[in-house]
Amino acid sequence: MASKRGLLSATASQRGRAGGGSRLPVILVIFFLFLSPVIFVFSRTLRGADLEIISSGSVQQDVGWRERIALQQIKSLFSKEVIDVIAASTNDMGPYSLDHFRKSNLSASWKIDALETTVDGISEKNQVVVDIGKEIHDSKEVKNTDDVSQSMDSPAKRSRRQLREKKREKRAAQLLQQDDDLLIKLENAAIERSKSVDTSVLGKYSIWRKENENENSDSTVRLMRDQMIMARAYLGIAKMKNKLDLHHELQIRLKEIQRALGEASTDADLHRSAPDKIKSMGQILSKAKEQLYDCKLITGKLRAMLQSADEEVRGLKKQSTFLSQLAAKTIPNGIHCLSLRLTIDYHLLPPEKRKFPRSENLENPNLYHYALFSDNVLAASVVVNSTIVNAKDPSKHVFHLVTDKLNFGAMNMWFLSNPPGKATIQVENVDEFKWLNSSYCPVLRQLESAAMKEYYFKAGHPTTLSSGASNLKYRNPKYLSMLNHLRFYLPQVYPKLEKILFLDDDIVVQKDLSGLWDVDLNGKVNGAVETCGESFHRFDKYLNFSNPHIARKFDPNACGWAYGMNMFDLKEWKKRDITGIYHMWQSLNEERLLWKLGTLPPGLITFYGLTHPLDKSWHVLGLGYNPSIDRSEIDNAAVIHYNGNMKPWLELAMTKYRGYWSKYVKYNHPYLRQCKLNE
Repeated sequence: MASKRGLLSATASQRGRAGGGSRLPVILVIFFLFLSPVIFVFSRTLRGADLEIISSGSVQQDVGWRERIALQQIKSLFSKEVIDVIAASTNDMGPYSLDHFRKSNLSASWKIDALETTVDGISEKNQVVVDIGKEIHDSKEVKNTDDVSQSMDSPAKRSRRQLREKKREKRAAQLLQQDDDLLIKLENAAIERSKSVDTSVLGKYSIWRKENENENSDSTVRLMRDQMIMARAYLGIAKMKNKLDLHHELQIRLKEIQRALGEASTDADLHRSAPDKIKSMGQILSKAKEQLYDCKLITGKLRAMLQSADEEVRGLKKQSTFLSQLAAKTIPNGIHCLSLRLTIDYHLLPPEKRKFPRSENLENPNLYHYALFSDNVLAASVVVNSTIVNAKDPSKHVFHLVTDKLNFGAMNMWFLSNPPGKATIQVENVDEFKWLNSSYCPVLRQLESAAMKEYYFKAGHPTTLSSGASNLKYRNPKYLSMLNHLRFYLPQVYPKLEKILFLDDDIVVQKDLSGLWDVDLNGKVNGAVETCGESFHRFDKYLNFSNPHIARKFDPNACGWAYGMNMFDLKEWKKRDITGIYHMWQSLNEERLLWKLGTLPPGLITFYGLTHPLDKSWHVLGLGYNPSIDRSEIDNAAVIHYNGNMKPWLELAMTKYRGYWSKYVKYNHPYLRQCKLNE
């Protein structure tokens, strides 16, 4: 620093001589020694002013009143040349030097190109260039003060300086632009992250909305349950260590807290004595911890309790599955009541009033024919009613209903008393199909076998709810009913028809279906909507590919399709002998080694390579088990299907989907009112 001050003095002396006075160096030295603090303030003033660089070299900047006073005082003391030297020397002053900024890793370039001030009404320009970001000169370049003054005044130096300034300006602009781009990216990323936060419950996941934050409504309940778990753990250890008094006290507190908890699931449901019971239990648990705590014993006891709880949960799940399937397969009392009342009234009718009109349409191949096989009067009525309501020309639609002898009278009576407008309807009894016997039909032959009766009704079946749930699905009564297998005999039931649309009784029609008769099946027999959007709807889900008969003939990844709405070409059916193919595979599965039970697995096999995929909007499935079907998908579907256990006529139906079905039920009908079938 001393050498640099000497350099400053020499430079100032040289400038003084150039100004024409020999006394200037002496004055300069005196002022420099006694007024160095003022010089330092002045240099900071120059450095601190954030001046804007203008291409012409002049800068207009409003300077604060403190800076103006300092400048006026210093300007009155020094000449222009001295001020120039002081400004140039600020590169070497303390924390404002170039070395300091380079060590501090500061990338900004602070410049003061020009300072325009007015003192006592006189305007003069001082071109002061202070560049903190310039390169440190090699020591060889600064040999003496004459070289410094010459380099500052030379045109070449000014030209190079201006070039450097332009480059710095360009670089600064680039950095600013990069900062702006980065800021925009960060803001966009933050917005995207905020969209992924679940804010369905106000304040639940937001640290900024504490006034809306929901407190845990069951924290006390969970605390009580935790206390009960620890109490049970200490009970076993107390008994093991013969701490009978503690064991007895733990039992008392455990019973108290169980009574206080009761059936409560939230804190609001707790009895007002709960806080006292929690306190008492906490005290006895602290006492038990002091006397009985053993990490190894506690760990073993909790592990045993966890295993026991896990087994209990599995048992409850099996019971739940059993009961839900049982509920799904049981006919509600209201529907059973409806069937009985209709049957009684049907048998009271004279024979001449039991006939349906327009019987000549039953075999007319130019009309739209539907096959519906059901033993549920209410469900069948919804299928027919929804089809007619949405049909463009109901007079061209013909419904062929087949039921069992138990519901034959009820089905007839319902449609006789509630005719489907101009549409044609026919009701038949499957038990009157004399050709459908055990000598012709493999399913009937297997159902009459001792092995099948044993499987369904006797040995090998668990007697408890929890253990019996796994086989209940395959012991469903519908698998014993020929109504379920009649779909494989359509040409035999309707020999004079060419095309027929098969419908399940758990569907609702929402649009006119006559367009299905115009769909070209391209020589295939079955037109159906494919269901292979998920892996569990492929062939390997339904068939046993460990069996060589299945493994040789079929692709395990082949796409499955759905029953429920199927267009069948009966001419192609007869040509390809579909019923014969079904009989062959059904005979091979007598021991249930190819598939379990049901009609979809043999359907997939029988129509393998003979199914034409229909557009998915014709048939939307899953309303009986899937709660997350898109609403627009349901609304745009021609047919919606309640496949699954949650049928719309059951209490366990999903409320969000039930309205699509219930709007086609005639709840104002006297029979439905008498049987308490309400919406």
